[in-house]
Amino acid sequence: MSEKILVPLDGSKLGEAALHYIEEMLSRLAPGEQAEVTLFHVITTLRHDVHISGGGAGTITVPYSESELEQMKVDAMKYLEEVGENLRNKGATVLFKVGIGHSPADEIIKAEEEYNADLVAMSTHGRAGIGRWAFGSVTDKVLRGGKVPVLMVRT
Repeated sequence: MSEKILVPLDGSKLGEAALHYIEEMLSRLAPGEQAEVTLFHVITTLRHDVHISGGGAGTITVPYSESELEQMKVDAMKYLEEVGENLRNKGATVLFKVGIGHSPADEIIKAEEEYNADLVAMSTHGRAGIGRWAFGSVTDKVLRGGKVPVLMVRT
């Protein structure tokens, strides 16, 4: 059993599929063994569209303000704390971290190193073909770019 597990979550139910596997792993720990699970969410939407009526301006893209980003962080932490409750009940030490960046995969790989993770456990949305080409595969990028084993859970 890995001692430090990083679980990236994107806020979706599909993304939470890996949590069930981690909960099962925790329930099988020998007495006295402990695990530290870091639930990690990356905020990648750093800009948003503002629709302007009149004058023919249409839509412009602007960065979020510091207060908007701060609220997004607060919301992300609240989400992580809610989904981490079962892990805490299984006896794990649960940490919650929120990252901000343009690439979820790059932020996950940085977090893997920063938190000295032994394992990354994440869900894959199972896209193939054009969907995979268009959206890329965060899981695939973490698997190939990271330095620790990745438990991929297909949803």
